[in-house]
Amino acid sequence: MSRLILFNKPYGVECRFGGDGPNLAKYIPLKGVYPAGRLDKNSEGLVLLTGDGAMQARISHPRFKLAKTYWVQVEGEPDEAALNALRSGLLLKDGRTRPADAKRLYEAPIGDPPPPVARRQHHTLAWLELTLTEGKNRQVRRMTAHLGYPTLRLYRCAIGAWTAAGLAPGEFRITDVHLSK
Repeated sequence: MSRLILFNKPYGVECRFGGDGPNLAKYIPLKGVYPAGRLDKNSEGLVLLTGDGAMQARISHPRFKLAKTYWVQVEGEPDEAALNALRSGLLLKDGRTRPADAKRLYEAPIGDPPPPVARRQHHTLAWLELTLTEGKNRQVRRMTAHLGYPTLRLYRCAIGAWTAAGLAPGEFRITDVHLSK
């Protein structure tokens, strides 16, 4: 049995312990736990932490293909061709992405962001739900930008079967998990 911490990371928080600026230490007063994967400072949502190295690898290593689901607010309104491109995989500078599950959300899945959202060229915004089974650096942002729909807000709502449901930004809960082979 291993201890797993589910944390709803607020915008602007670094996904590490220590250093300057807001980071995990401000929210999680536990020793010996580390993030299993990361979210950048400008992203929000579910981060899993554990002190179990095998569990950390099962969650974060690409070979295990653990699905990660994101709610993504983009500038513009992606059409079916853009969604199909995400579903097929895109050729980015560091290689082809695995196919993503992509769908349009017609209602905002979360409330207004704490930071102001700057719009650029378009006057319309849209929400997408993307589920990936890999985790290249800033992949969601690069995928939507590649298609001409810059990401304005990124919220990870699930990693595998674990979700941020019921956790306000900055809250965490601890659960015991049995790691199966």
